[in-house]
Amino acid sequence: MIETFQDPAAMAAMTAAAIADRLAYRLRLQGKASLCVTGGRSPGPVYDILSNAALDWARVDITLSDERFVDTGSADSNERLVRERLLTGRAARANFLGLRGTAETPEAAAAEASAALSGWLPFEVTLLGMGEDGHFASLFPKSTALAAGLDRAAPPCIAVPEGEGIAPPQPRLSLTLPRLISSRLVIVLASGSAKRRVLERAEDNVDPMQLPIRAVVKSAPTLRIVWTA
Repeated sequence: MIETFQDPAAMAAMTAAAIADRLAYRLRLQGKASLCVTGGRSPGPVYDILSNAALDWARVDITLSDERFVDTGSADSNERLVRERLLTGRAARANFLGLRGTAETPEAAAAEASAALSGWLPFEVTLLGMGEDGHFASLFPKSTALAAGLDRAAPPCIAVPEGEGIAPPQPRLSLTLPRLISSRLVIVLASGSAKRRVLERAEDNVDPMQLPIRAVVKSAPTLRIVWTA
């Protein structure tokens, strides 16, 4: 079921509150919590609110669902977005693991991230965006990396070749479906009429190789899809 909000501000407030509540619950239960977040335009307002949530952020681990293989200071870097919008205020104390690292190739960076994330799983919450083509993280329709990204035997993080997905055409890194949907809560953020149509189509029995978000809709045990015009 798609949860519909009248405006982006209401959607952001609800999403930030839902994430904070889940993290607080896990901190009370186990003393540690992990959060996987996304890049793009939609999550920025969520991060602005979440960054000031009254949590013991020093015990929260945060990483990314995907990243472009660019310098972390680049405007195209998801890490830069997260550092500027989420890892501020109270949340500045969180433990952040970027995917880019210092490796010289996307493949090496993916291997390093996979090893580093092994003790973080499952995430308490994963926040995902979605493109108008139905991609999530950096798993794009008809991509040569998509089959690996959906494979339950794949490592936590894989390299996605240059030129696959929307511009700019840098190589990318992406967490794989099994690690993302193993989260205790998965939230998909979307806005606009085109994405609404994609989400409605994803509720049908469509091939995830043609519409990757279908794999999330079909397989995530605890999923919230939130949408605004």
